[in-house]
Amino acid sequence: MVTSGFSSLQEILTNAFSGFGLTDAIDIALVAFVVYKILGFIVQTRAEQILKGVLVLIIALLVSDFLNLYTLNWMCKGAVALGAVAILIVFQPELRRALEYMGRGSFMRASIAPEDKEKLKKSITRIARATEDFSADRLGALLVFEGQTVLEDIAESGTVLDAEISEQLLGNIFYEGSPLHDGAVIIRDGKIHAAGCVLPLTRNLDIDSNLGTRHRAGIGITENSDALVIIVSEETGIISMARDGKLERFVDSRSIEKSLLDFYLKSRDLSDRIDVIPWAKELFGRKKGRDDDAEE
Repeated sequence: MVTSGFSSLQEILTNAFSGFGLTDAIDIALVAFVVYKILGFIVQTRAEQILKGVLVLIIALLVSDFLNLYTLNWMCKGAVALGAVAILIVFQPELRRALEYMGRGSFMRASIAPEDKEKLKKSITRIARATEDFSADRLGALLVFEGQTVLEDIAESGTVLDAEISEQLLGNIFYEGSPLHDGAVIIRDGKIHAAGCVLPLTRNLDIDSNLGTRHRAGIGITENSDALVIIVSEETGIISMARDGKLERFVDSRSIEKSLLDFYLKSRDLSDRIDVIPWAKELFGRKKGRDDDAEE
């Protein structure tokens, strides 16, 4: 009896995996990865609460169909039909952020020449010193470091400067009597691109109620882009850092330097990676030669 049951189980497993190949394993792994990423994205946004409501709606639809509750079933079907359009409207910012996240990557980063790296390090040191001075003087500041998501619409809300970074200039911008001190500074390509910019506020309701508009704006821009933001509280002088919708408080100048260096230098572009792969270097070298010849 036991042997017969074991044979049946073995036969079922054999039939189930007889046609299972490498492509099936890859297919399952990719689907599992996509589902994992989607669930992680949902947990990080307000989609988690709305997803619970959608699940309740689906359960109500199934139960009403099973119990022949025609009116309730008709209402649930209508709600489900409109749900796809409603999701696109409600989650438009989240969907935009997700598409931008998929569209950018370390392969697309522009490489940084050695001399530019040294210049960048000096600029980061100036920013860290200026931030430390702001903290000591309790001077409110909001610095947005642009990543691969271009923040031109944000920059247009302020005054475009396109100036070299200096402690004196940052001090003048955030000085309490300055007309630009209430807005954010956009740092692009190692320069102060714009100042006095207006940022979108976060929609996260779980943020500490003691945090003011400056902190909420700093978190808000990181929810819609890959920017890194440094915030100095005007009331307490506490330095905070925001990225990916998360806020880290009580940051010091050493942490600022390290985070900014990682932000700009940790990912090299595709051409840098190709240089360490002989066959790829030869292949793309030929392509680049052909492209140069075509331009000539």
